[in-house]
Amino acid sequence: MKFTKNNQQVFFRLLLLSLLIGTLAWDLLERLIALTGFILDLAVGPVGFDIHVLAVSLYLNPGTLLGCLAGWILFRRL
Repeated sequence: MKFTKNNQQVFFRLLLLSLLIGTLAWDLLERLIALTGFILDLAVGPVGFDIHVLAVSLYLNPGTLLGCLAGWILFRRL
């Protein structure tokens, strides 16, 4: 599917959902690997901003990027 003004909400929802799933899946994978005794921490962060009233920060990991890529590929195939 091509990105147009009519389907931009679908694209952003799919991208947000895939980012969330990728991030959580990577975190779960890291925890499962940690049970074996091998520590794997590839997270970057926190990335965000703080304006003393509102603070937003994100921890990014490879699952976030893989989820973003998967969401984009899934959108293109729809």
